[in-house]
Amino acid sequence: MTFATWLPFVAASIVFSLSPGSGAISTLGVSLAQGGRAALWNIVGLELGLGVHIVVVGAGLGMLVAASATAFGVLKWVGAAYLVWLGIQKWREAPAALGGVGAAPRAGAMVRRAVLINLTNPKSMVFLAAFFPQFLHDEQPLLPQYLLLGGTILAVDALVMAGYALAAARVRCILAQPRAMVRANRVLGALFMGAGAALASARAA
Repeated sequence: MTFATWLPFVAASIVFSLSPGSGAISTLGVSLAQGGRAALWNIVGLELGLGVHIVVVGAGLGMLVAASATAFGVLKWVGAAYLVWLGIQKWREAPAALGGVGAAPRAGAMVRRAVLINLTNPKSMVFLAAFFPQFLHDEQPLLPQYLLLGGTILAVDALVMAGYALAAARVRCILAQPRAMVRANRVLGALFMGAGAALASARAA
């Protein structure tokens, strides 16, 4: 793959990762609640979930999900329900948790939650299935190209999510008051539920 082909892919990957979504919301929420270091585990989970989507798309299954209304619908409703459930949990979260008081979620639990957030989002898989072929050259071996594109989008997405986490960590001290914590929890909860509603209204292209 030439640099002239790879560079536009990097730019498109940045736009894809910067687009507000459930991954960004979860990263912001964890960083506000537990700090930037804890958000790293959330990012690990998000990238693992995204990595599974990349593998599925590379195997050709992504187009099947996009073409199958049943498969898309099942994955869509599972993902929407999960996001709404996370939103309700965040809305009801005690202010002390945002201030860092009490037991923090274990790293493994945070990773698993983030993996599910990305895995249950069929829009990501459908987007990648339509996105990758535009940068592939059929006359060249496909596996090295998929590895390069997949590694690039994972790296870009991880850096963007780290930027979200850092930004949230910097304003965390502003939320030291219980009233501010409650408002932040409810805003993030509403965003999660909004992302769930948006996913529920999505249709396969």
